[in-house]
Amino acid sequence: MTTLADPVPGGRPGDVERATALSGELAGRGVHGVVLAYVDTAGIGRVKTVPTAKLPSAAAWGVGMSPVFDTFLADDSIVTTDVLGSPDGDLRLYPDLTALVELAAQPGWAWAPVDRTTQEGEPHPACARTFLRRTVREAAERHGVTFRASIEIEWAFAHPPGPDGAFVPAVTGPAYGATRQVELSDCAAELLAALARQGVEAEQFHPEYAAGQFELSVAALDPVAAADRSVLVRQTIRAVARRHGLAVSFAPAVLGRGVGNGGHVHLSVWRDGVNLHAGGDRRYGLRSEAESFAAGVLGRLPALTAVTAPSPASYLRLRPSQWAGVFTAWGRETREAGLRLVTGTVGRRAQTANIEVKPVDLAANPHLALGCLIAAGLDGMASQARLPEEITGDPAHLGPREAAAHGVRRLPVSLGEAVGEFRGDEVLRAALGPVLADAVIAVREGESARVAGLDDDAVAAAYRWVY
Repeated sequence: MTTLADPVPGGRPGDVERATALSGELAGRGVHGVVLAYVDTAGIGRVKTVPTAKLPSAAAWGVGMSPVFDTFLADDSIVTTDVLGSPDGDLRLYPDLTALVELAAQPGWAWAPVDRTTQEGEPHPACARTFLRRTVREAAERHGVTFRASIEIEWAFAHPPGPDGAFVPAVTGPAYGATRQVELSDCAAELLAALARQGVEAEQFHPEYAAGQFELSVAALDPVAAADRSVLVRQTIRAVARRHGLAVSFAPAVLGRGVGNGGHVHLSVWRDGVNLHAGGDRRYGLRSEAESFAAGVLGRLPALTAVTAPSPASYLRLRPSQWAGVFTAWGRETREAGLRLVTGTVGRRAQTANIEVKPVDLAANPHLALGCLIAAGLDGMASQARLPEEITGDPAHLGPREAAAHGVRRLPVSLGEAVGEFRGDEVLRAALGPVLADAVIAVREGESARVAGLDDDAVAAAYRWVY
């Protein structure tokens, strides 16, 4: 006889008992439903929800969802690969109860990220969260290293859009201006309080450069938790903004011209509790493995952009001299380089030194982006790669000879060009596996075809309110 306590292989040992206890605790606090969240290949957050009383069942048997979402585009149209995109089949969504949190800005709701499995309990080959966890686990087993990661969140506050979908910033005042902080003081205070109640350690929150733009930085975590947190933080920002009558856009570009919204990734490599980006004999205190990891990421940036900058709107943001990091260049605290070496303040470098990857935005699936960045870095470690000469200033001003001497090249200027680089990168495609790599290609090509012939303003409008 099968009972609720006998879950299928897709669950985790002890989850049913834990879910039963959590269900009672949540119900006692007035929580009526649980959001089961994941991010699709196009970078869109997708959800199913269950009543709180059904959480034990979800932990035991999962919740059904079609695999067709792996080839959804941002406008909900569907492309296909040889195994994905058909109306056939079903997957099971299993909540990760260790990451479940009550949503402070959505009374009555809790939230949990999910892993996706087949009906037989096997990992779904296109599950980005499973891919990232596997990459992190293999790094520990083969190289003895772990990682700390954080994803910056940039977005624009706006007045709710009308029928024309126009963007009207919700604040006035200059970039980084005190005026913006004052105008959104109540909303910002509620956001910080909600994040704290959810266990999110916010480190900085401030007005940014573009119209209506703000940025939030959170503490570094292991990569899977960091990717999950990026999704949770955006859910919270949306909910708080709505409570104050505002809309938000995390799109790479809300307008056809100007500075866009980034999702810069900070990443460090650790062994036995030691940060390999500090205390070494290489440039700026790098240890040899950290330098090789950084060189691996830098060398694959052109192909990585198909994952880290996956929207046609991403290439409205990725323009020179806008601090977007559009060149294969690196430098210490150089914000125009594609890879910025962050040494941190004297006295804190052993804890905070890291690399910042600049050509990343929030149209990216965070699990895909972190997994591919780590795979690129690990390949650099395996080959003992070395960083080229660093640059200072804006690499857009380098002459051809000087750029060649520093190994500097322009990153792809369109999503189609990025896909071409990705197709030719065997390391990234092998890391993802054929099913997930083909989904990435198909979705990116579908997005490119969708906007063919549109001008920059129309491209920005097409993606303005979907992220």
